[in-house]
Amino acid sequence: MPPEIVPQRHRFWYVLFHLPTWAAAFFLFLLMVMTFADVILRSAFDNPIESATELTRLFMAIIVFSALPMVSWKGDNIVVDLLDPWFPPHVALWRDSIIDVFCGLLLIWPAYRCWQLGERARQYGDVTEYLELPQFYIGWFIAVFTFLTAGAFVARGVTRLFQSQRRI
Repeated sequence: MPPEIVPQRHRFWYVLFHLPTWAAAFFLFLLMVMTFADVILRSAFDNPIESATELTRLFMAIIVFSALPMVSWKGDNIVVDLLDPWFPPHVALWRDSIIDVFCGLLLIWPAYRCWQLGERARQYGDVTEYLELPQFYIGWFIAVFTFLTAGAFVARGVTRLFQSQRRI
């Protein structure tokens, strides 16, 4: 729903819900501009952006992990549907809900491990090579958004089941 259609009382939640997606789009644009500038500087002036590889890694992590909760909530992730013809619709609904909850629960462990790795990087004082940015920020960012993705999967699975119960 476009923001102008969203009622005023829900506008805050609309913005909060879509902010990570807008951040992903913004960093994708920054990545595009930086890559273009790096190619021009490298080709025309033989002077590339030294931290381009480092920034590309950071931007890619931000792009992927900030979009992941919204993609998971909407169900826009990759789905293999080889067995769909064998399941009647009411059983497929339960199957999909269980799979969503299971995926959400499985994501808790990698999110926790990313948090631990970020914490270890903070304790060791690890910084990036060129810009000397603390590495724990990106580790924590990945962990938080993986936790949010896990929550999105679980909420999607549970919500789908409750909505199906109301239709019956």
